[in-house]
Amino acid sequence: MNPVMPRSFSTYLDLVRFLAACMVYLWHSNQRWIVEAILPASSYGHSSVVVFFVLSGFVIAFVTDTKERDWQTYAASRLSRVYSVALPALILTILLDAAGRQLYLPAYDYPFDSFAVRNAASLLMANEIWFVSITAFSNVPYWSICYESWYYVGFGVVTFLPRAGAWLVVSALALLLGPKIVLLAPIWAMGVLLYRSRRLAEVSEPMGWFLMVGSTLGIVLFHVLGVDLTVGNWLKAQIGVAWFDELTFSKTFISDYLLGLLVMLHFAGARSVAPRLSGILQAIERPVKTMAACTFTLYLLHQPLFLFWGAVLRGDPKGYGNWLAITCLVGLSVALVAVLTEKRRHLLTRWIRQQLTLFNSARRIEPS
Repeated sequence: MNPVMPRSFSTYLDLVRFLAACMVYLWHSNQRWIVEAILPASSYGHSSVVVFFVLSGFVIAFVTDTKERDWQTYAASRLSRVYSVALPALILTILLDAAGRQLYLPAYDYPFDSFAVRNAASLLMANEIWFVSITAFSNVPYWSICYESWYYVGFGVVTFLPRAGAWLVVSALALLLGPKIVLLAPIWAMGVLLYRSRRLAEVSEPMGWFLMVGSTLGIVLFHVLGVDLTVGNWLKAQIGVAWFDELTFSKTFISDYLLGLLVMLHFAGARSVAPRLSGILQAIERPVKTMAACTFTLYLLHQPLFLFWGAVLRGDPKGYGNWLAITCLVGLSVALVAVLTEKRRHLLTRWIRQQLTLFNSARRIEPS
C-alpha cells in the first residue's frame, strides 16, 4: 500500500465529509416550527452517518500507517480530535438549551434533567452502551461520536497491542459496550478495508468510473426503493417491536451494511478517478479545506444552535426565509466556535502527547 494519499482524492473526501454534515443538518433542522415546507434532501441524515463511519475508518487506517505509528501519538491525536470539540459542545449545549427554553419552550422536546448522569455518560462516551440510550440534552447527533470513539479505541488496541492479547481486549470491550455499538462496527471497518485492500487500491481508471457511477446509482436506488424501511420492517417482525426499538440508532444495521458497502465502493472508484478530476478539485480545494475544517464542530453543535437561534428569531415558518436566517446564524456560530476549538486542536494534542510521554517514561523507570 502506497502511504501517500493523492491530493485530489483528499480534497474529494473533504468535500464529501462537509456535504454529509450538511445533510445531517438538513435532516435535523427540517422542523415545521422553523419551516413549514419539507426541505429538499432532508431525509438522508442517517445515511450520512454511514458515510462518516466508512470515511473515518479509512482516515484512521491511513494516519496509523503514515503519522500515528506509536500508541502515544495515536491516543493523543484521537483524544484531542474528540474532546477538543465534544467538551465545548456539551457545555454550549447546556447553555444554549437553558437560554432557548426560556425564549421558546415548545421547540424543546428534549430532556433537560439528570445533569450528572447525562454529562458523565457523554464525557465517558457511554450514552449508547448496551440498551441504554442517554440523550445529551438537545444534542441528539452526539450518539454517533459515542460509537466512533469506541471504534478508535478498538482499532488502537488491535494496532498497538500484541495480536493475541489485542483480540482478547477487543472481545472484552465488545462485551462491555453491548450490541448496538458492535453492530455498526463492520461499517467503520469497511473504511479500514478500503485503505488496506491492495485490490481496491489498484483498480484501473475505467473500473474506477464503473465503481463510482455504479455505486452512486446504487445509493440512489437504495433510497428511492426505501431499502432501509423494508429491511427494518422485516427485522422488526423477526425480533419484535420492543427489541427493535431497543436498538435505537442501530435498528437499520442490516441495510446500513449494504449502504456502507456502496459507499466503500464509491470511494474506491473515486480514488482511482480523482487524478483525472484534479483540475476541478484543485480549483475548489481552498474553500473545501476551509469548510471541512469546521465539519466536526458543525456536526456536534448544529442541533443546539439551530434550536437556540430558532427560539431567538421566532420567524414566520412560511417559505424558507426563517430557515435560511437561522442557517446563516448557525454557520457563523460554527465558524466562530471552530476557531476556538477544532482549529486549536493541535495545542491539546501536544499537551496530551507530553503527558503520555511522561507517563510512559515514569512507568519504565525501575525502583532503586
